[in-house]
Amino acid sequence: MVPLGIYLDNAATSFPKPEPVCQGVAEYLKTACASLSRGSHRGAVQVEEMFLETRSLLGELFNVKPEHINRIVFASGATEALNTAVQGLLKPGSHVITSGIEHNALWRPLKMLEREGIVELSVIPCPEGHALDPEELANALRDNTALVAVTHASNVTGAIQPIPQIGQICREAGIPLLVDGAQTGGVYPIDVDGWNISLLAFTGHKGLMGPQGTGGLYIGPELELKPLKYGGTGSASLPHEMPAWLPDRFEAGTPNGPGIAGLRAAVKFIIAEGLEQIRRHELELAAMLQQGLAEIPGVTVYGPADPAAKVPIVSCNVGGVDSEEVAYVLDEVYDIQVRAGLHCAPQAHRALGTLDQGAVRFSIGYFNTKEQIDAVLEVVEVIARG
Repeated sequence: MVPLGIYLDNAATSFPKPEPVCQGVAEYLKTACASLSRGSHRGAVQVEEMFLETRSLLGELFNVKPEHINRIVFASGATEALNTAVQGLLKPGSHVITSGIEHNALWRPLKMLEREGIVELSVIPCPEGHALDPEELANALRDNTALVAVTHASNVTGAIQPIPQIGQICREAGIPLLVDGAQTGGVYPIDVDGWNISLLAFTGHKGLMGPQGTGGLYIGPELELKPLKYGGTGSASLPHEMPAWLPDRFEAGTPNGPGIAGLRAAVKFIIAEGLEQIRRHELELAAMLQQGLAEIPGVTVYGPADPAAKVPIVSCNVGGVDSEEVAYVLDEVYDIQVRAGLHCAPQAHRALGTLDQGAVRFSIGYFNTKEQIDAVLEVVEVIARG
């Protein structure tokens, strides 16, 4: 594989990974001699301790009470976690409230349940890709509302949803809140306990800086979910049913040990660097990029004007040029890697009016620099001039 030039596709997957992450994966592959809960020998115990430490670190990052860290269950990523949440919780006759900027990882499972007549779905609009209005969400509550399910931040515009206010509304109404934290984990504070989050889906390979194929779901102690997968857990092998306790109930099959080892190292790195430092650096670069793009004639920038109201995502279009064409030129001519198209989030593009054109998305990571942003702005200005 060839080295990349300027990488600005961190909302898809973060790159480069911190060196300890690479070392963690390699060390696990070299030394681990067991799978989770599949043995009582020394190697198996070490694997068990590694998984427990990773849950504890995630609990620290997301402010999960120490007594509830076993309610952080691992999955292949946010998509599996979101499917586990909605398919495991919702029953026929349920009403669900979501937003108009959801990623397909949440949107498609909800629409599937709606098509099958299991749930009724209310969608709170997010005009121009901004966050929803909590008052509109509160007004949409019904007697049979069983879940509020929203993304924490749009993967298209970066707009941050008002989760603390939404959590308070859900608390007062006694309704579970499911948050898709795919774009905020590792780059923006998440307070499970303080924000009344009942279910938090996260992925390891984006802002958490870990390997692909990792992620998970926090399940609040007030909830009982049906598992998405069934099979061996290495524990309670005799019964026909899945174990009743967590995390075993939701971790059927051999888990991604190397991935979790890398995720452990990644979360350690984030905690050591400090989430505030990471956010400050990425926000500075995002503000620089957003302002610079907005000043280029012919460039349209989408989403909130205030970079502080966003995660470090800046999406735009250059005149009427197809977004995929712009991304191709950036890559092939200038060695700048971005994402273009609909970003698996057509609802957000409907809100923006960009379903036909898509958008060019620049997503900043912790290892990007001011010099790189300057270079990108120079290139976009050249492209905009034609």
